[in-house]
Amino acid sequence: MNLHMNSGRNTKLEASIPFMFGPEFMWTRGSRSRCVRDRSWRLSRNGAFTLIELAVVIVVIAVLAGLVIPRRAKAKWRAQLVSCTGNLKNIGLSFRIFANDNGEQYPDDVSITNGGAKELVAPGATFLLFRAMSNELSTPGLLTCWADRRPSATNWSSLTESNLSYFIGLDAADTTPMAWLLGDRNLSTNGMPVGAGLRTLTTNVTLGYTKDLHRFGGNIVLGDGSVQFMNRDLMRRAQIANGTNRLLIP
Repeated sequence: MNLHMNSGRNTKLEASIPFMFGPEFMWTRGSRSRCVRDRSWRLSRNGAFTLIELAVVIVVIAVLAGLVIPRRAKAKWRAQLVSCTGNLKNIGLSFRIFANDNGEQYPDDVSITNGGAKELVAPGATFLLFRAMSNELSTPGLLTCWADRRPSATNWSSLTESNLSYFIGLDAADTTPMAWLLGDRNLSTNGMPVGAGLRTLTTNVTLGYTKDLHRFGGNIVLGDGSVQFMNRDLMRRAQIANGTNRLLIP
């Protein structure tokens, strides 16, 4: 009697399962084994990528990379340019402080005996002119641009030409506010890089910048203390206005 009643209950349970969970969970009366249409099997089979879907994903990733990478590179370039501008503003201010204390003259016009570096204006001596302004500059780290591969000096006694990113203009003065006082060192004339040393640049040459630091442009500090970003066209206009420029390039 008990066996018959249990059999009846099981029959009712089996009949209710499809309505509760769907046909994929039906049981056979004989072996009570699962139907081959198992839900997990169907999900694993349908969850795989086809070749077309995989190709679409790769194309989307490539497009996104093409959009993001140039923007990050441009952001880095702008950050380096802003940092370089800040360095040159501080250096230009230091020149002005030095001039105020030395009869409106810059280090290249003041004798060594008076704290300047007039006798040291020669090829390879750019760092000596900057070293004469160590009190005004406070740290030699300002003399190296972030975009430059040259290392910055840790102290004034270790400063050499290889730690400098900026040239010094020897013709700048308060009376010539558009003359070049300082600037990025990677200059070019007629498309060729300008070597280190004391250079006299006339209006007969086409002056510009190489791509090394700021993509065929550069920062220049004028005699009035302002910092201007210049490309080849702007430099040409400045050349015509200023005439000959004597630059001490590291």
